[in-house]
Amino acid sequence: MRVPEKLPDYHYQLNPDLTTINWQRVLELFQKINWKHRLSDEIETAFGMSTTTLFICQEEEIIAFGRIVGDGRYYAMLADVVVDPAYQGKGLGKYLVTALNDQLKNYHFVNLSAAPGADRFYKNLGWKKQTTAFIWPQGPKQLRQHCEKD
Repeated sequence: MRVPEKLPDYHYQLNPDLTTINWQRVLELFQKINWKHRLSDEIETAFGMSTTTLFICQEEEIIAFGRIVGDGRYYAMLADVVVDPAYQGKGLGKYLVTALNDQLKNYHFVNLSAAPGADRFYKNLGWKKQTTAFIWPQGPKQLRQHCEKD
């Protein structure tokens, strides 16, 4: 993996042994950013099925993470890019996305579903908004947050 820049005071783990991950801490970070619909055991399963996982830690505590879900060749999705709010604004999100992007070079189609309000962040990193993307909403909240009004 090409490391985009030095992360002073932090270390990263690309595709670590997932049995060493503190899944309760991962759940806490999801809750801190108001993604409260996740369960610890389901998170572990989802990360285990991911193509690539990346965790950023300060000392031994996870402070940021992201992952790629893909088929290995044609389709990949950047998912769950999360930075502890106490560490936001320090370049960790940019580091995560840049490092994960480096793992996406061999895919034909790469997308992500940005959290509401994160458009500018991804645009500043070179991501483009799709004109042909669709979602099958899994409830009123997804419909409200991710869909155009008819």
